[in-house]
Amino acid sequence: MLTTQRAVLALRVFLVLLFGILVLFQVISLPGQFAHMAQESPDLAYLRWPLTAVSVFFVLCVQVVVVSTWKLLGLVEADRIFSEASLRWVDAIVWAITAAWAVLVALFLYVGFRADDPGLPLLLFLVVIGVAVVGLLMVVMRALLRQATTLRTDMEAVI
Repeated sequence: MLTTQRAVLALRVFLVLLFGILVLFQVISLPGQFAHMAQESPDLAYLRWPLTAVSVFFVLCVQVVVVSTWKLLGLVEADRIFSEASLRWVDAIVWAITAAWAVLVALFLYVGFRADDPGLPLLLFLVVIGVAVVGLLMVVMRALLRQATTLRTDMEAVI
């Protein structure tokens, strides 16, 4: 159990760092980057706000996953991971991944139909597939968590 406590503590430290960096990206880096892009390339200035909005949305989806993971770690520490409460947080992760995937597919289609070079569409396609795999993996993990929760509830009823 001591190893689990150390892992949970280390994961919490990294989650705090990750969340802080994501906030910096959301508030300073991404808007500044796209403002700079608009100044340097006036012909692409019309993309400043759409790209800022999409990028900030992707960061928000990752933040939802970070917060949900934090809450799941609390349930692990309290030995309540196999409860209905954990399923809500896993659902939040699945919905965040689904929302990011849907926007990513729309971005892929937009770029794919307008691109002259196949490099960026192929890269976006790879990311679309990767996010789909992660999302489907979370759906499978949720089903396993549901089964384990049911088994634990049944065992507690027997004992």
